[in-house]
Amino acid sequence: MNSNTDKGLVRSLGLGFVVVVLISNVIGSGVYKKVAPMADQLGSSGWVLIAWVLGGLVTLLGALSNAEVAGLLADTGGEFAYFKKIYNRFVSFMYGWANFSVIQTGAIAALAYVFAQSLSSIVDMPVTLVGLQDFSIGGIFYPFRDFTTKLIAIILILTLTIYNTRSVKSSANLNKIILWLVGIGLSVIVIAGLTSGKADLAQSFDFTVPVDKPITISALFTAMLAAFWAYQGWPSVGFLGGEIKEPHKNLPKGILIGTLSIIGIYLIVNVTYLAILSIDQLKSVHAAGNQIAAIEAIKMIWGRGGVVFISVLILVTTLGCTHATIYGSARPYYAMAKEGLFFKSMAKLNSSHVPGNVMWFQCTWACLLVFSGTFDQLTDMAVFAVFIFFAASAIGVFILRKKMPNAHRPYKAWGYPVVPALFILFCIGLLLNTIITQPREAFMGMILMSSGIPLYLWFNRKNKDTEQ
Repeated sequence: MNSNTDKGLVRSLGLGFVVVVLISNVIGSGVYKKVAPMADQLGSSGWVLIAWVLGGLVTLLGALSNAEVAGLLADTGGEFAYFKKIYNRFVSFMYGWANFSVIQTGAIAALAYVFAQSLSSIVDMPVTLVGLQDFSIGGIFYPFRDFTTKLIAIILILTLTIYNTRSVKSSANLNKIILWLVGIGLSVIVIAGLTSGKADLAQSFDFTVPVDKPITISALFTAMLAAFWAYQGWPSVGFLGGEIKEPHKNLPKGILIGTLSIIGIYLIVNVTYLAILSIDQLKSVHAAGNQIAAIEAIKMIWGRGGVVFISVLILVTTLGCTHATIYGSARPYYAMAKEGLFFKSMAKLNSSHVPGNVMWFQCTWACLLVFSGTFDQLTDMAVFAVFIFFAASAIGVFILRKKMPNAHRPYKAWGYPVVPALFILFCIGLLLNTIITQPREAFMGMILMSSGIPLYLWFNRKNKDTEQ
């Protein structure tokens, strides 16, 4: 390792980068795919839009709370570094392990899965391992089902991991290019969709509810679980705190600008889908399992040519979001290793000042998760797990106001103490509802996170032995 590598991470990234990375981390598969399960759950286009708005508002409440913590404690590793100062090393480690075991690696696997599905809608891929399609582990996991799709997803994860081990700057520039392409593509969908003869704006705001399926708080929470996958990723920019210039100022500002931008984008795009596709059509898309709502909407306008266009756009979007997630997610594990709470080899930077060993470790587990389930299983599991720590971060606002009352805060949570308190209550409600309505995903998420407890004890004992 050369001498430059020993200097650590370099602060070379400004406010524009924070906004770009946040939006790139968030806008991925959800904007194209999640409207279908939400329509199936609620049975009303108007209520689907309400679920998107509520999801955005809750996300904003969380972002407003998180921005105070991020501005005060800005450091590499995001919440891993924050939780160590707010709580203790155990909570900090459990957050980092949850990211590795289910949250961020699950997100990487799910995004790559949608990329592969989109590629398959453009190019006819051969069906492989047909004889093993029904092989299962405990009747829950079917590792060889849709094997070709999973293989493509793994190839994408491997390719982007190789790219991300090269340098920070090249990865940041790729983010910007992809984000521009995604912005142009989504604009084309909205303009073409709403100006076409197929669109009926009144249909997007129909609040008629099926007699046999009334809207309940539980149903709304379940639909919002899908929306939260689309909003998931906004805290990830905090992972890069050690590489951002003036992080105490640029982190909170970037989080607010990026989150508000995403809420607006999602509302406009989903109004377009709901104006083109009826609730019954969206239910059929959800029931099919291997279809994407955005592709079916554009097919209504442009036929086969539209399918190619939207599929390419989804390829570009999920490529960008997978890239951004791989790029940022490795940093907490690097920070953990520096603290002696992860494998020692993970604390090394390569010649490009990038934690290459961590990225390959992350890559290996994400590839294994690709085999573990479907897109919706992976996303629901990840959202359940991440909201545990969203609540912990919001609680941290109250704790830090007590612990560090005189510390300089570049940004103070708007609406304190009401805003953080409301967000915490919502997190608790979402978690309880998921345990009731999605027990398999909740259980698997808890099992994977709990597996970190014996690891923490082992790492902690090793640290004590070293000190002696």
